[in-house]
Amino acid sequence: MTNSIGDIEKAQVILVTGSNTTENHPVLSTFVKRAVRFNGAQLIVVDPRRIKLTRFASRWLRQNPGSDVAWINGMMHVIIQEELYDKEFVRTRTANFEALQQAVAGFTPEAVQEITGIPAEDLTQAARLYASGRPATILYTMGITQHTTGTDNVKSLANLAMLCGNIGVEGGGVNPLRGQNNVQGACDMGGLPDVYTAYQKVADPEVRAAMARAWQVDALPESPGLKLTQMTEGALQGSVKSLFIVGENPAVSDPDSGHVTKALENLEFLVVQDIFLTETARMADVVLPGCSFAEKDGTFTNTERRVQRVRQAIEPRGSSLPDWKIIAGLSNRMGLPMHYPDSESIFREISSVTPSYAGITYDLIEQAGVHWPCPCQGHPGTPVLHCEQFACGLGQFQNIDYLPPNEQPDAEFPLILTTGRVLYQYHTGTMTRKVDGLNLLAPECFVELSSQDAHSYRLQDGDSVEVISRRGSIRTTARISEQAQPGTVFIPFHYAESAANRLTNPAADPVSGIPELKVCAVKLANPPEAAI
Repeated sequence: MTNSIGDIEKAQVILVTGSNTTENHPVLSTFVKRAVRFNGAQLIVVDPRRIKLTRFASRWLRQNPGSDVAWINGMMHVIIQEELYDKEFVRTRTANFEALQQAVAGFTPEAVQEITGIPAEDLTQAARLYASGRPATILYTMGITQHTTGTDNVKSLANLAMLCGNIGVEGGGVNPLRGQNNVQGACDMGGLPDVYTAYQKVADPEVRAAMARAWQVDALPESPGLKLTQMTEGALQGSVKSLFIVGENPAVSDPDSGHVTKALENLEFLVVQDIFLTETARMADVVLPGCSFAEKDGTFTNTERRVQRVRQAIEPRGSSLPDWKIIAGLSNRMGLPMHYPDSESIFREISSVTPSYAGITYDLIEQAGVHWPCPCQGHPGTPVLHCEQFACGLGQFQNIDYLPPNEQPDAEFPLILTTGRVLYQYHTGTMTRKVDGLNLLAPECFVELSSQDAHSYRLQDGDSVEVISRRGSIRTTARISEQAQPGTVFIPFHYAESAANRLTNPAADPVSGIPELKVCAVKLANPPEAAI
């Protein structure tokens, strides 16, 4: 997030898109609801489903899944045409405005309506609201990123925020809400194939040399590693011989999971490190039992870039160990000495090689966390990014055109499937599905569909129904809901026995490698001959 969570309550306008915030981020959603209820903030929700947050919204735009660049460009078209943008910010803090102006010229509200299904007048009113209510904040999650155009979607939102001067101010910003605990911290620590800590590029020889000195090795690889989807393909083709999977359950969470399972089975050696025996761990040659958050010391970095202490509350169960001890033990056995007395010593190394963490110590975060960048001792941290300038100097407007999703509905597969979460289960259910109370509240998978689509398929609420895509099929329960948009169905992906990701499309964004989990074409059958 460019801004802090608390900043949400300082916004005059809140734009939420690609985020079922009340169910996926229930604590953070309270900041949004309080801003609306008590501070008079105006809420714009852009989502194909009638999510609960729409009850608080001044404007709800119901777009066709995968059409985000079009409606964002359409909003910017209106803002530029009506000269509602922040001319001073654009003049002094940005570059390439003329290119942006040309890029959005054809995205009239009427043209956008044809692509997105959003009525032209609704789009125009939402654009005016966002541009006039400053500061305005943008919140988004995987409904924006999990597309073949996910990178374009994010850049488009950045264009919109810069256009209206909503960067570098309290109550503003472009704020991704992370989907799992410590995702931000994992990325900060170099958990990506092309960077070291703090997003220092592997391809940069100076960075590479500095990291080699810190780790006391002669040299480090010059080329980035593989992305997740590339690892899967490599395993299937035989170029990847083994995988070490830590805290992940790709047999359920990755797209086209039948394909993923075949890839994992084709490996010569699979190691899984986790706190429970997941569907993926059951396939492993070796399972290394890790500790839960309550059984170890360390730090988490949350969605707002706040680095926080984690303190051990209970002793590790059985033969489990903290993850760092397992990794260090493996490294020592493989010939690279890795000797740390405790987690704090590891954090001191992190601070020494990570510019944005350089001023952070355990003493500094003993009572409360601190937002990175915190580049030196005595620095207070940085709750709001880009206040004076962007890291690259001037913010660069991007010329982005609309591209449709990789897979479109057709006569054979006439419905769009989008996936997500429900409030009472989490991710692949590794932890939550072991809690009896949560299983009472959300016991089984379902396909949410509109009454119109239910009528077309002769379905009643609670009927058993088969959902079929080009990659596979699952059987689940029909749930007829006013949340659903005609032509679009929704399935939560928590349930391995009816795994939604047997259906989803592995086609990936060419830049980030993130697969298009939010749009694929499906059909329903109950039994197959009943569909009309």
